[in-house]
Amino acid sequence: MRNMIYDKKIVTFKSPDLDKLQAVVIDLRTRIYIPIGADIDKARKRYFERLEEKKP
Repeated sequence: MRNMIYDKKIVTFKSPDLDKLQAVVIDLRTRIYIPIGADIDKARKRYFERLEEKKP
């Protein structure tokens, strides 16, 4: 009989293909990646909106 405590689940995480994405520079330390052809200004706006929501 197998002991179920020691069975590990294999977690696979597939990284996104950066060839299909374009980098958007937010500041010196921050870059976000969006699909090629997407609006850069909308991506920046969405990033800053999410950042504001996180502030207490």
